[in-house]
Amino acid sequence: MDDDNNSPARFTDDTAVSIVSVKGLKDNWQKWSDNHQEHQKHNPFSHDSRSMAVVPQRGQDDYGRPLQGSLTARRGEDAHTHISREVEELCEVIQEIGEQRYKDIRGRVITVTFGKLFEHYVTISNKLVGILLRARKQKLVDFEGEMLWQGKDDDAVITLLQ
Repeated sequence: MDDDNNSPARFTDDTAVSIVSVKGLKDNWQKWSDNHQEHQKHNPFSHDSRSMAVVPQRGQDDYGRPLQGSLTARRGEDAHTHISREVEELCEVIQEIGEQRYKDIRGRVITVTFGKLFEHYVTISNKLVGILLRARKQKLVDFEGEMLWQGKDDDAVITLLQ
């Protein structure tokens, strides 16, 4: 009679793989759990009472801005760069198709009507009005009114300031 109950356990290669796999799964799960808990400490929408996130108050420099170095901050910087290029391109288009005029002490200025700019620019971008508003905010162009509408404001004069 074989005494298998008292002999030491013998592992095959399949058993070792199973043990390593289960241990690996457990370790991976624990690692994910730890990372998630750490992330939730910085998440302002988390209900975790141990929150370590320092929320800037109104009036501070970082108020309303994403964390420095975060993916959100990088996306914002990329968007700012993209829009700045579009504003520069708009100014170049106005310079190309606009007419030079003389005006007071500033000397020559370049102007174009909204209708002419819209016809030319529509092949470049469908966001002309938004880019014009951004360029006016940066004091690169000027025009009358709050908003320009196709058809209604085709004769509105847009002046390139720089």
